[in-house]
Amino acid sequence: MELTVLTLSFTLLLILGVPVAFAIGLSSVATIVAAGLPIPVVFQKMVGGMQVFSFLAIPFFVFAGELMLYGGIADRIVKFANSLIGHVRGGLGMSNVLGCTIFGGVAGSPLADVSAMGSVMIPLMKKEGYDADYAVNVTTHAALVGAIMPTSHNMIIFTLATSGIASVSVLGLILAGLVPAVILTLCNLAAAYWVAVKRGYPVHGAFPGWGAVGGAFAAALPGLLVVVIILGGILSGAFTATESASIAVAWALFVTAVVYRTMTLQNFLKACAKACKTTGVVLLLIGISNSFGYFMALYEVPQKTGELMQMVSSSPWVIFLMINILLFILGTFLDMAATILICTPIFMPIAMQFGMDPLQFGILMLINCALGLNTPPVGSVQFVGCAIGGISVGQVMRTIAPFYGALGACLLLVTYVPAFSLWLPNLLK
Repeated sequence: MELTVLTLSFTLLLILGVPVAFAIGLSSVATIVAAGLPIPVVFQKMVGGMQVFSFLAIPFFVFAGELMLYGGIADRIVKFANSLIGHVRGGLGMSNVLGCTIFGGVAGSPLADVSAMGSVMIPLMKKEGYDADYAVNVTTHAALVGAIMPTSHNMIIFTLATSGIASVSVLGLILAGLVPAVILTLCNLAAAYWVAVKRGYPVHGAFPGWGAVGGAFAAALPGLLVVVIILGGILSGAFTATESASIAVAWALFVTAVVYRTMTLQNFLKACAKACKTTGVVLLLIGISNSFGYFMALYEVPQKTGELMQMVSSSPWVIFLMINILLFILGTFLDMAATILICTPIFMPIAMQFGMDPLQFGILMLINCALGLNTPPVGSVQFVGCAIGGISVGQVMRTIAPFYGALGACLLLVTYVPAFSLWLPNLLK
């Protein structure tokens, strides 16, 4: 009875358009009342869920991303990417893919990525004769790579969602995401090139020479070094994964204010305000989801879901495919953080039961959640891209298939070839 109340109330509130955090909280209160338990249990679980030292990494990573967004790093990354690959057919689109991937690695946020790179690249691509739907699809899909890059705060959220299920280190998850990030970038480049050739987009200029490429890379290097500093510092033991987030903020401030001298007081205040807002939303979701997870564990939701899946098939291949499909469907209705916090306790034990490593499942989860950011009705990355491109979501969805295919190919490789996500963590153990 209580599980029915939890499920139906949560689903009904989402259908009514209630924000996810409030839907989770209200459904938890409804379940408490139905179970006859004291209502303060909900608030105890909320507060306990937020009182974790590792959570300090989330506001710092978010703040670092916002500083890089407002500090002018994107322009230098665009110039470097365009000098490297802009001379091939559809080169501006491929430059967009490369630039978004690089900036995603620096900022760690798909939404910040599409906001920064999209504002530069989408109008430029339209001016050079590229269709608006192509420009938006290239940008929004390339931006998703940021979800599995070292500076992604969603990795921190996932490691915390696995508490009590398995021991997943932030460093292990960071290393597990590097090879899939490269694969996803190559898939996006292939999709961008294929569509460009099919539509007959022009070649813009000749290769500027390795001297120009080196100069553009040198200009972008100070911003790019944040990834090297984070990985090097954690691997060497100079600082922990949580402390690395504060190092990222300090480096972002130094680069934008001292090296590039592009950070103004107005933009700094905007970055602070945006980081505070994002952090508040994320921590609210984490706290409320902790109470929601308490009920799922109490009423054995993961076990019951696993039993239902095994009634369909006992093959790991089929089970993993079902998990991907369910995560994709849920990701279209929930924000990324909410999907991670709600679905990890349900699906991770099932995946582990059928032989999937927790790190491999983490990357699978992050890629599925990223795909949800670019899928209506709650695709925040897609909405921002469409707003910049001045085109409707419906128009973009008509030509999205090649880019979905690229992301789907990467997801299947991560799902069924464990070495892609586990090789690097095992190598550096």
